[in-house]
Amino acid sequence: MSSGDERRVGRPVDPAKREAIIAAAVASFFELGYAGSTIEGIAARAGVSKVTIYNHFGDKRALLAAAVTREAERMRAHFEIDAGSTASLPERLRAIGTAMVAFLSRPEMVQFERRIAAETEQDPAIGMAFLEHGPRRMKAAFAQLLARANDAGELAIPDADLAAEQFASLCKGMGDLERRFGAPPDPARDARRIDSAVEVFLRAYRR
Repeated sequence: MSSGDERRVGRPVDPAKREAIIAAAVASFFELGYAGSTIEGIAARAGVSKVTIYNHFGDKRALLAAAVTREAERMRAHFEIDAGSTASLPERLRAIGTAMVAFLSRPEMVQFERRIAAETEQDPAIGMAFLEHGPRRMKAAFAQLLARANDAGELAIPDADLAAEQFASLCKGMGDLERRFGAPPDPARDARRIDSAVEVFLRAYRR
């Protein structure tokens, strides 16, 4: 059997090693960008061999997808509303908007998005991988929450995907663009923008 066949059959995936690799990849991509990160460097951070990374993920592009998916899952947790929660709909939306803006405002995330955008000029597939495993996953999770609110009679939303985009855009406003170009954080402005986003959104979609 060839070495390639051995990799395809492989041994059972070690969850601890897989998590260590993904954590190392996230740190490397945030710090160095995609082009500046290497399998060798990520393996050293994770305390594993290059072969282990190849056996788990195949290549650096798949590792990027796993890293971005992990970050998206962290954000996705904020879209899960406890069925027993007594929080009002405005409170839930405000909490989601606040978590989303805080997540996207992290310096390492701003830096990572800049680098991904620059590297996409050379390799458009990198940008598509980022969109597919990051922002689009987060939008899908939020759209599911809005669809449930629609089914429960709290909202009247004909297109949950579009409504999710609208709410995110209202919450980010110019703040997202300003951060990308080096403007200092303005938490008070962010809070006012989110409060207004909730108000406008509910005027448009509340039953």
